Amino acid sequence: MPPKKAPAAEKKVLLGRPGNNLKIGIVGLPNVGKSSFFNVLSKTDLGKAANFPYATINPEEARIPVPDPRFEWLCDLYKPTSRVPAFLTCIDIAGLTAGASTGAGLGNAFLSHVRAVDGIFQVVRAFDDAEVIHVEGDVDPCRDMEIISTELRLKDIEWVEKHLDGLKKTGRALGNTSLADKAKKEEIATVQKIYDVLTKDNKDVRKYDWNNKELDVVNGLQLLTAKPVTYLVNLSERDYIRKKNKWLPKIKAWIDEHNTGDPLIPFSVALEERLALMSDEERKEEETKIGTTSALGKITHHGYASLDLIRYFTCGPVEVRAWTIRKGTKAPQAAGVIHSDFENKFVCGEIMSYEDLREYGSESSVKAAGKLRQQGKPYEMVDGDIAYWKAGA
Repeated sequence: MPPKKAPAAEKKVLLGRPGNNLKIGIVGLPNVGKSSFFNVLSKTDLGKAANFPYATINPEEARIPVPDPRFEWLCDLYKPTSRVPAFLTCIDIAGLTAGASTGAGLGNAFLSHVRAVDGIFQVVRAFDDAEVIHVEGDVDPCRDMEIISTELRLKDIEWVEKHLDGLKKTGRALGNTSLADKAKKEEIATVQKIYDVLTKDNKDVRKYDWNNKELDVVNGLQLLTAKPVTYLVNLSERDYIRKKNKWLPKIKAWIDEHNTGDPLIPFSVALEERLALMSDEERKEEETKIGTTSALGKITHHGYASLDLIRYFTCGPVEVRAWTIRKGTKAPQAAGVIHSDFENKFVCGEIMSYEDLREYGSESSVKAAGKLRQQGKPYEMVDGDIAYWKAGA
């Protein structure tokens, strides 16, 4: 008798809101450089940068092109009429202060804006400038990070507590026989576990290893501490160029202690603002002269990746386009990003990898080498795939 096949490993559910149109919010205390950063990142002046707290009240939104050498190479190869890169949607959110979870400052509005995004760029001030006031009186990035971490966690505790109370009230009449009652009891147990992680373990929700059933409940609550965080440390231009700042080791130690594994990217708004005023040629010349480069491309990449986003390409003489999808997306749903008919009437996809096209130099050579694959409904898209979809009439 042949040995039984080992069961396939269960595919892990992604933490966060399902979908491809995900957004990242710029979060931090007032006057740390959030709106100025948003302006240089988006090449706009939508962000209200000013030397007083709450200059930003209503969130501003911009779509930031994600730099990708693969996209540039494909455009050089196909020479299309239209070029559409992948984009990261970025939101500039009002500054948070201590007590925001109880409504202090613009607390309630701020936290509702954070709830509406899927990931966080947390801007941390590590530069001294007597002309730029600090809402806490002095510069101390670790204290600032502690304030934001505490306020987000307190709001989650309040949110989960209310939800748990509601579930327990309706749960008193539950029996043990029906599947619906058992599922409701499991949900109550998971929400209790989330509450314990926040209050007893003092952990952010994203730092706990949830199973798939629990993740369905976690994702339904849209918690603030479930969102991925990238820490952006705003340095003076001088410190950024010399790659030294007294706060950086302390910030790294704080992240390692409280949120191990979260990325930290040093950058300088002052430098980015200066580079933004230059032509491409002048900027390259200046970067060579000072011995460093803009960090905006790296920041955009990290934000995009933190949301578990990948992209595939469609290519031709009319258009080369990058399509954003989430990791784990199957071929029909990836085709549906272009048009719902492509998903509903999906037949197959002709797929080649970017690496193969780069190696062989043309579609015909890729096909001749047997590297153009026909993929059906179960195929899971890989970052950098080049796809041609076939759909029924």
